[in-house]
Amino acid sequence: MPTALHPLLASSIDYAGLFPPAGLDMATAVRQYAEYRAGPDAWALGRFVVPVARLGELEREAELLAPRQPAEPWRLSALLGPSTGEEIKALGEFNCRHAADGAASLSADVVEARADSVETVDRLLTGLPRWVQAYVEIPLDRDPTPLVAAIARHGARAKARTGGVTADAFPSAAALARFLRACTAAGLPFKATAGLHHPLRAEYRLTYAPGSSKGTMFGFLNVFLAAALILQGLSDAEAEQLLEERSPEAFRFSAEAIEWRGYRLDRPAVEDARAGGIVAFGSCSFEEPLGELRAMGAL
Repeated sequence: MPTALHPLLASSIDYAGLFPPAGLDMATAVRQYAEYRAGPDAWALGRFVVPVARLGELEREAELLAPRQPAEPWRLSALLGPSTGEEIKALGEFNCRHAADGAASLSADVVEARADSVETVDRLLTGLPRWVQAYVEIPLDRDPTPLVAAIARHGARAKARTGGVTADAFPSAAALARFLRACTAAGLPFKATAGLHHPLRAEYRLTYAPGSSKGTMFGFLNVFLAAALILQGLSDAEAEQLLEERSPEAFRFSAEAIEWRGYRLDRPAVEDARAGGIVAFGSCSFEEPLGELRAMGAL
């Protein structure tokens, strides 16, 4: 029987195979995404992450692999560059092409962009078409509350970058907990990305290159559970402890609940956390997160 981990992670892994450290070519990333959608772990697969500038390349590679209507389309999350207005127009044209009968079914109704001030948030989100759900990546090195409030005011969602391919790209546990707290207080859904392809906090290689240096990464399980338990009243100090947790033995999984050091999340609480809190995490690998969960016995 599936454990309560399934609703915690259902449709949660946004596939970012095009990006470091994997850095796959488009043909390989598209082929792998198609395989994952048809595989036994499709329940955990989220969106395909692609820059708007590479949508044409994606169209060509997905022509024979993406489903035909009326099958469920491939859901894309499109990364915006500096020319927001032109890119949104291109995105709308892309969606119109793929809404036509007989076209490969691709849908790019989510965009992601960066902003480091309230003014930038307002400029980015004002005038976006209603069919677009925007995620705004904000810095974690200062109090995110003003930016979170601005994002919420526009009906958008927040995004946190939790790592990278260098050790200095990773925020502190305190900074990440502060972001989770601010989003929870504002009732703002959010996603996380970068350095999250392992379930638990530990030291890992920063890239897949031979001889890669190592760094301490966050685990996606730590982040999802911290977000869910903050919603249940977890304190900031406890949230930081959970984000730093490295021991698989500290977690218990059953069909009814997930437990961590005396804290319990029943399945309905897990579902509530996903509905109004953490939505997804971006990962350049889909197989690695699930393989490591199986090695833990969590699935």
